Amino acid sequence: MLFKTKAIVISSLKFQEKSLIVKCFTLSSGLKSYFVRNAFAGRKVNKKIAYFQPLSILEIEAVHKNKGTLENFKEIKISTPFQTVHTDIYKSTMVLFLSEVLYHSIHEEEKNEPLFDFLETALLWLDHHDEIANFHLILLLEITKYLGFYPDISNIDMPFFEMREGNFTPFIGVDTLTEHQTSLFRKLINLKFDNIEKVFHVVERQIILKILMDYYRFHLDGFRNPKSLEVLKEVFS
Repeated sequence: MLFKTKAIVISSLKFQEKSLIVKCFTLSSGLKSYFVRNAFAGRKVNKKIAYFQPLSILEIEAVHKNKGTLENFKEIKISTPFQTVHTDIYKSTMVLFLSEVLYHSIHEEEKNEPLFDFLETALLWLDHHDEIANFHLILLLEITKYLGFYPDISNIDMPFFEMREGNFTPFIGVDTLTEHQTSLFRKLINLKFDNIEKVFHVVERQIILKILMDYYRFHLDGFRNPKSLEVLKEVFS
């Protein structure tokens, strides 16, 4: 069946010498993998490769056979060209990291329009703003709303956060954050993209990032820390 849909590039892997396997999160069908023959051949190599940078937003026509095999593109174009995301070292490092997180987090071949719309809006925000040091932290937390494990904030003023249950509690336990960690996590929950003040310093951001990675591991089977995590830490240190 032929689909016309928007798609966000999650990963691209070189196959043999000239081809690519590209994984996309599509608006119409959730996660899909595509085979791009001769991506590294011909006169338009650079243009072809530019389509498949991490978290690029595409408009595609594709044949979806839905047989568990690789699908095929018929037409591809950039939906909204990024101005800064792939040229600014901070933003490009951030989207590489986030694409890896999404690779290990989204597994369903089914439509999730709210998550797609959120990711598209967030990426366009990133492209047009300069105060981005907390962007990845807010995004990682917000994504949990769409994956089903956003923290229960009904008792947000309690001193400890229980990672496994995902709630705030008056009692310390094996899987609770310390009071200081909980305080930082609580501050993140109240943070929005447009809060441009520098609410966290470098060490605090690294603490929160570790909390988020641990939280994902508690709630997503098989989740692994992205390989680019250390690069992200280095760039934002």
